[in-house]
Amino acid sequence: MTEPGSEVGHLDHVWRNFCAQLAEAGEVLARPSSPTHALDQAEGLRYLSRLARTALNMLVDSADPDFPRLFMLCDDKIKIGADNPDNIYQQCVVRGDQEYRITGKRNSVPYFSIGSKANRYAIDGTMASTGEIEFADMVFGPDGSFEIHVSKERKPGNGSGNWLPLAEDSTLLIVRQTFDDKATQMAADITVERVGAGPAVPELLTPDVIERQLLAAAAWTRGTANTFANWSEWFKSHPNQFYDAPQEIFWKAGGDPNIWYGHFYYDLQPGEALVIETPIPQCRMWNLQIDNWWMESLDHVHQKVWVNNSMARYEADGSVMVVCADADPGFGHWVDLAGHRSGTGLWRWFNAAEPVAPKMRVVRL
Repeated sequence: MTEPGSEVGHLDHVWRNFCAQLAEAGEVLARPSSPTHALDQAEGLRYLSRLARTALNMLVDSADPDFPRLFMLCDDKIKIGADNPDNIYQQCVVRGDQEYRITGKRNSVPYFSIGSKANRYAIDGTMASTGEIEFADMVFGPDGSFEIHVSKERKPGNGSGNWLPLAEDSTLLIVRQTFDDKATQMAADITVERVGAGPAVPELLTPDVIERQLLAAAAWTRGTANTFANWSEWFKSHPNQFYDAPQEIFWKAGGDPNIWYGHFYYDLQPGEALVIETPIPQCRMWNLQIDNWWMESLDHVHQKVWVNNSMARYEADGSVMVVCADADPGFGHWVDLAGHRSGTGLWRWFNAAEPVAPKMRVVRL
């Protein structure tokens, strides 16, 4: 271990090695299955830059489990793994042998969940759940305030009774807040702190630590890019239909066990549209989004590239017909393809009593 005050010489070789390792993530652009259209390749380059940005935030600036720092995993620009336009995603780094306290106030967001995860994207493309809690499991104060104890073992006498389990290999907390309407509903307030004895201030940075962090960021960028490129290849093997796979695959990659994930790949010729029709089972919420090949949500700030249960125009029998097309076809609920002829997409049911795989067909307008 290099001491902070010792002489180490110049460390430019560390930076060069990091850049070389990060460059390897570009292999996803050259896969035989990866699309070669100008839009898809340009979006791929931008996607890798976004992954690198969030990797550095997570594994360098927010990497100390003794001083947990909540940060935005995704936002309106950083997009990963079919990120939900209706969500706010927050994340913080933790350690399985530590204890933490989460405090906050629920406000008016309708769905809120926290999962503890074992982040192995850089190793085997998984982010297995090691514990889950959501609003339906929690006890609140009269003003909507809450406190959650986070630890490997439930502590006797925990005042609130709210407990989120950790495991030995837990490395992350992921917070999902899902809205019917982000413009009118207020996100929950949330703070995470470590409990118990520990350092009063973060330790001084050493060359060993920053080198390890940089290389971890490069490995995470490459691992994440390859994980979702693999998924796109799976979905592409069965175009214009929902991909039939066990839900555990998606949950092990960091998905919420309360959600049914219906992934698909669309491939349309000019003048064609994708029509998705389904009855609505008893559920808390649902939504549908169109993504690009890299499994990024499209520009949901400026374009109508998704629909949810509160936005949808329903049919007379209570079912919904979503029409993914270049322009509003005048029937069903229009979702904009936003210039894409092919890509991926995702339908979600939240806590559906009996999840339904919607019907999908291609029509010429």
